[in-house]
Amino acid sequence: KKINGYLNTSSTKHFFFWFFESRGNPQKDPFLLWLNGGPGCSSMTGLFMELGPCLVDRQGKSVSFNRNSWNKHANILFLDQPISSGYSYGQSRVSDSGTAIEEVYEFLQLFFTQFNEYAPLDFHIAGESYAGHYIPPLATLITRENRKINDFSNLFHRKMTPHSVVLKLKSIAIGNGMVDPLTQYKSFSQMACKNSYAPVLTQTACRKMDEAYPHCAQLIKRCYAEKDSYYCEEATTKCNEAMLVPFMNTGKSVYDVRKECKGGPLCYEHMYAVEQYLRKPEVIRASHSQITTFKTCNSAVNHRFVVNGDWMKPYHASVPRLLDEGIRVLLYAGDADYICNWIGYKDWAKSIAWSQQNEFNRAFDIPWISKSTGRIAGEIRQTRNGRLTFLKMYKAGHMVPYDQPEHSLDMIHAWTQGILGHRL
Repeated sequence: KKINGYLNTSSTKHFFFWFFESRGNPQKDPFLLWLNGGPGCSSMTGLFMELGPCLVDRQGKSVSFNRNSWNKHANILFLDQPISSGYSYGQSRVSDSGTAIEEVYEFLQLFFTQFNEYAPLDFHIAGESYAGHYIPPLATLITRENRKINDFSNLFHRKMTPHSVVLKLKSIAIGNGMVDPLTQYKSFSQMACKNSYAPVLTQTACRKMDEAYPHCAQLIKRCYAEKDSYYCEEATTKCNEAMLVPFMNTGKSVYDVRKECKGGPLCYEHMYAVEQYLRKPEVIRASHSQITTFKTCNSAVNHRFVVNGDWMKPYHASVPRLLDEGIRVLLYAGDADYICNWIGYKDWAKSIAWSQQNEFNRAFDIPWISKSTGRIAGEIRQTRNGRLTFLKMYKAGHMVPYDQPEHSLDMIHAWTQGILGHRL
């Protein structure tokens, strides 16, 4: 069973979604919300290029069955957000992740009210890249609103929230996320010169990046402290000039150090095939879309977020509380990604100040074996109770499900079942 179309959170906000029931047991299998990043990139990219039931071919002409779809064991919802991403449309001109996730939450309330048979299911949020900005505050908003809804004894709280659906949030999963630039930007020189494959920059270029980092860190710290758009945009511009531009000038893909950047600035030729497919008149009719010029990524949305300084703002700050409140956190990363590389991502995981931080940092990195292939597919570190898990996926770039479909399906299925990795 699938459901697709629009839900309108207001007369000017029209959110497009595509929902697929689990191929297994939809009445009992978990419910997964998938968000792509950008900002401004459509989650239809995740659906038709990475982990959905049908994948678009490289010519953008047809789709084929995906046996490694994440809906093999889960109900999955792909949402185009913020407004003007993908097929979503309206007058909203969101320019920050905080406002964006408030609108996502309004959509979720509407979805689970209209399709209330899915509301009792365990709920998980997953996404990649810039979704590292969306997912932690969205999870925090959900837990806060759940408390208000559940507080029947406090009439004041009941009046404080118009929402009525409790979302049974169990975990979040972020792939190659941009979460904490202060920590992550320090790793760029190491990824450029000492990655698992081959150096991309010269040692001299990497030393220059190391020398530039202290000033970059000062700018990011000021952004974190002030949360002012001017300071945050300045940090974005100057840090990216120092850390990203030298790599981009080589012609290599910032999303995969093994490959040349082909197919425009997004460096994925396949994304343009998806774009062409979703512009076909028959596909537009079948999807009930009101948009005829689909874009995989909307540059206008991206620009609004960048000039507002959203790229550098500290949306990761709520993760320690989520962990201590019992929300499980999976951080997974392809080992060939540069822009959100595993080195800085893991450094951030180790820096998270929560009650089991020392245990996580003392834990060993051990081989992770894929159940479907029997091969060592990555490296995993986690707390004994699995509350925080970091998984480095071998031979994968920025989009792990795209490069490692079987292994990523194994990962997400084990994760939602609470059995990913080792247990002592």
